[in-house]
Order: sequence, then C-alpha cells, then structure tokens
Amino acid sequence: MSERPFDPDDDAEIPLDPDERRQLVPTYISTRPQLNEAEQIGVTEADDWAFRRRRNVLDERFLLNLHRRMFGKVWKWAGTLRTTERNIGVEAYRIGVELRASLDDARYWIAKATFSSDEIAVRFHHRLVWIHPFPNGNGRHARLSADLLAVSLGRPRFTWGNASLVEAVATRAQYVAALKAADAHDMAPLLAFARS
Repeated sequence: MSERPFDPDDDAEIPLDPDERRQLVPTYISTRPQLNEAEQIGVTEADDWAFRRRRNVLDERFLLNLHRRMFGKVWKWAGTLRTTERNIGVEAYRIGVELRASLDDARYWIAKATFSSDEIAVRFHHRLVWIHPFPNGNGRHARLSADLLAVSLGRPRFTWGNASLVEAVATRAQYVAALKAADAHDMAPLLAFARS
C-alpha cells in the first residue's frame, strides 16, 4: 500500500493558505502520514509538558504557548493567531476579542458554578473550536486545553471517543456531529462524546 501524497486540501484538515503551507518546518514531509506523525510527536511532547505541573489554561499567553509547543517543530506559524479567513471559525480580525471573551466567560462560569465542571471544560473546548484561532491544529489544541481545564477543576481528563480523531473516520464523524449540535446550543452530544 503506498502512502497518500500530502494534499493540503484533504478533508481531514481545514485547507491551508499557500503561504501557510510554505511555513512547514521539516523538509522531508511529502505525505499525509508523515505530516500526521510529525504533528503527533509534538502533541505528545506538549501533553507531557502541560501536565507536569499546574498551568493556568485560562490565560491567552498560555494558550498560544501550548499551541507553539504542540506544533512548533512542524509549522513556523505555530502559536500565532491566524490572519487568513477560513470556511469555519470567526473572521480573523475578531479572533483576539473572541478569545478573550471565551476566557472571561470560562472564568465567570467557574466563579459562579454556572455549569458542572465537565460542562465548563466542554463549553470552553467548543468555543475554542468555534473561534478557530490558528491556521491548523485547533481541535487537538482545544481538546488538550479542555483536558487541562477539567483536571484543574478536579475532574479526570476526557477520553474524546477513545480514538485518534485524525485517523478514526467514524469517531471523527461523531465528534464533528457533536460540535454541530453544540453550534446549535445542544451541548449534550459533545458532553457525551467527551466522556465516551
């Protein structure tokens, strides 16, 4: 079986702008599996770093640094807010404002016990995905951020379907359907998926 060539318009990821694609750090990457493997190494290293000690996940600088640690060995723009438009996410000029609002909302939900700890973390995850602050890696970044928030609130990490959402097509479809339900203000499917 031959490896698929790296196709930036692959449905598994949001298409990248040509300038963003030119920001790939490793020169050897020519296939989607090579890209996935390189990104996964960074995600695993960032996960280890993030959980080594208590982190303030509700800090914008931390969120940018977390993304940089996850993808900085693969993409030169890692940890930098996107400046281009996408078919999902807020307009690029609104990212900073929406990100700060989502952090403020999460702090309020915690202070006022507006929702359960799980729901606070899942709502925070949903907002990060909805904003789509980075050119790539938003779902993985939002899931790790939600895990960190859940743990800081005394809950265990989420399982997110117990599969790699990059490789498991059926699990990814469930995740996307749960996100769409959350877009329509129904958080139940995303809450269930996060603990499945």
